[in-house]
Amino acid sequence: MGSRRVLHSASRGVALCAAAVLLTTATWAADTTKLIYSFAGDNDGEYTDTELAIDAAGNLFGTSVQGGAFGGGTVFQLSPAGVHTVLYNFTGGRDGGEPYKGVTLDAQGNLYGTAVTGGGGSCEGGCGVVFELKNSGGSWDFSVIHTFSGADGSGPGSPVTIDKHGNVYGTTPTGGANGVGVVYQLKPDGTGRWRRHVIYTFTGGADGQGGSAGRLLVNDLGHLFGACTVGGVNGLGTVYELAPNPGQWRFTTLYAFKGARDGALPYGGLLFGKSGHLYGTTYYAGTHGLGTVYKLTHHRNGTWTHAVLYSFKGGSDGASPISNVVADATGSLYGTTSDGGSPACSCGVIFKMSQGPKGRWSESVVYRFPGTPNPGFAYNGMVGDDAGNFYGATVHGGSSNDGAIYKFTP
Repeated sequence: MGSRRVLHSASRGVALCAAAVLLTTATWAADTTKLIYSFAGDNDGEYTDTELAIDAAGNLFGTSVQGGAFGGGTVFQLSPAGVHTVLYNFTGGRDGGEPYKGVTLDAQGNLYGTAVTGGGGSCEGGCGVVFELKNSGGSWDFSVIHTFSGADGSGPGSPVTIDKHGNVYGTTPTGGANGVGVVYQLKPDGTGRWRRHVIYTFTGGADGQGGSAGRLLVNDLGHLFGACTVGGVNGLGTVYELAPNPGQWRFTTLYAFKGARDGALPYGGLLFGKSGHLYGTTYYAGTHGLGTVYKLTHHRNGTWTHAVLYSFKGGSDGASPISNVVADATGSLYGTTSDGGSPACSCGVIFKMSQGPKGRWSESVVYRFPGTPNPGFAYNGMVGDDAGNFYGATVHGGSSNDGAIYKFTP
């Protein structure tokens, strides 16, 4: 089927689906990584380029870009028992199509996400939408809460962020006054309606272009933090902050990548660490040209300094991460790469970053994705539960090579 891919995406009635669960242990790093669901394609979804969300009961939620009853993608739930349920089937029409990068849970258990195509507006195939799935005691009610016109952004292909007031934030890679994307806010008005505000319009210059595939971060003061995959003074991506001011948001570039040892093209999102520091990955550059894990340190005078924690070497070490990193209870970081790993597949790896007593970081590969019939090609990071386990999705792999969900236990 024809499928529009946004810049930061790597290539390629409600239906209930009985579990097609494979509880086999993956073949590398025995008993640490297990395939817990294998997508069959078609009605249950395919091409799962999705971050996962997890609720207090351990249910996982995500999206498939394709498949479903109408071929336009799905929103799905996977229960702790491994039961897969399609919560919504996209038609590709007014409701949207091709929902990349998953959904976000609010405090009431409702889901919010974006679809790249469909909706309306001036774009061929539609400019995309932001949608809500309201949890009504176990049933899910779908609604479009914003349809992009092109002038206010287009092609939203990253997850949304929800602040403590229930405001929804996100980015678009295209559209807006300069055609290179926006940062938007959707504000509930208390009547069930949402008011759209474009809070920043990218210029494509020193400020960057179109955001990234990662979710924006929001701190307790309501400041937003994000990355642009391209643009900036060197054209190779930026990390930025947006601070609310009366009547206008203040945009600040925290770092512009140079494309040398510091890395380039930050596709994934950011992680808040201790003392407000930021962690992320780059797809390109670094010492070996295959991407980095980096840290931005926040100083009391308001400045930020960049440091490379690790440069990927390729081969069995992994290469080209396009995901965020997550932290465990000890402060160790975990992430995935989109390439490298097993020589038979180059389907990517799960890596661990550990900090030693002198503050130095070291990297180790804790799992190499083997590909079909096991998971393969992790384009997104992982989400953790209260027991210290992590869960993630791969766009391929599984018994039908249409995507898989896995559980990783450090």
